Amino acid sequence: MIKQMIQLTIIVTAALYCGMAGAHGKVSMDEDTCTRRLDDDSMVHLSAYQPQHEPSNQYCTEIPREGNTLLVIDLADQALRDIPVGIRVVRGTSEVDDETVAYLRPSYHPDGVMRGETSLDKGLYTVFINGEGIPPVRYEYALRVQMINYANIFRAAIGPLIALLLLTLLGYKLMKSQRVQDWRASRRLR
Repeated sequence: MIKQMIQLTIIVTAALYCGMAGAHGKVSMDEDTCTRRLDDDSMVHLSAYQPQHEPSNQYCTEIPREGNTLLVIDLADQALRDIPVGIRVVRGTSEVDDETVAYLRPSYHPDGVMRGETSLDKGLYTVFINGEGIPPVRYEYALRVQMINYANIFRAAIGPLIALLLLTLLGYKLMKSQRVQDWRASRRLR
């Protein structure tokens, strides 16, 4: 019984951490949360950098600090490189009604890379990527700047919490087992 509980604890803990192991930049483009697709062919990838804070870190939709932010968009689809593509960053979620904080007018990007820099304050933003093709293409990224994401905290804490609960249950079962009871009784008699 105890051996089975130890094995179960190890299996559950390993399974929970396997899903968390892949981070931005360590997975394929198809599995990356920073990749947006319109159909099977049309795909873009967003990377955000804040070199003044952490020069080597790359972010996607969770920007850790306020300040100058470099946005790099990879146009993975060759067809997107042959049409004018532009970027608009707005504070909020509406491209029309909310304040535009950065705008890169539509132009051709034969190398497949778009770069833009803006200063972002704490809050919610949306990055709109629009291509002037037929039909027009449109991608969106919601950015959270210097905000706590409680869903990520919960996902990160659930694995250790389950492991702790299983270890507590294992300890309780162990303390209540007849062998341990007999051992404890023999120790008291000495």
